[in-house]
Amino acid sequence: MIDLSVYLITDAVLCARAGLLATVAAALRGGTTAVQLRDKQASDAALIEQGKAIKSLLRGTQVPLIVNDRLKVAVAIGADGLHLGQSDGDVAEARAVLGAEAILGLSVQRLEQLEAPELSLVDYLGVGPVFATATKPDHSSPLGFDGLAAICAQSPLPVVAIGGLSAEHAASIWSAGGAGMSVVSAICAASDPERATREIAEAWRVARLGSTDANSLYRL
Repeated sequence: MIDLSVYLITDAVLCARAGLLATVAAALRGGTTAVQLRDKQASDAALIEQGKAIKSLLRGTQVPLIVNDRLKVAVAIGADGLHLGQSDGDVAEARAVLGAEAILGLSVQRLEQLEAPELSLVDYLGVGPVFATATKPDHSSPLGFDGLAAICAQSPLPVVAIGGLSAEHAASIWSAGGAGMSVVSAICAASDPERATREIAEAWRVARLGSTDANSLYRL
């Protein structure tokens, strides 16, 4: 089972200060538990080059590399999995190509999307945005923590929250039923990505240990 607790999503522009690889390396030292390579503007060739470098960086760790949207890129990199948006690809095709052992994530914004039959092929859900975020200008209306909780309560799969999140939100995400938090700008735009990641990891640890939720083991 993938550890979703501190799920870094890369942004090439925000990572430019330190560089993409240096940012990922810093996040790894700080305690990130998963890395998603996302760059809507980059060519497949550029993403493959970046992904192979990140994959090498993660070698020997338990941190998986997930590719956003592009199935062919994920295959070329030898990535650990793929994350799809609602309109970014076919879940059944992705599962067939990647195989049963690959990690497959799917974005969800509304409760009715939990009724889709392809959820049986997915390992986790990315739910949001919790808050409005500039890293995805075309996002759906923000859910807030109440909306996140409503989806978590009905989800048959672990949920990682996304959208304008930072360390201060860890407790609220855990209380809403989330298994983790996806972070972009709070790490990629930080002056010290390692410290920022460590603060998020610690906030998540404290939130989890302070929980009295009887179902909490499902999210560990």
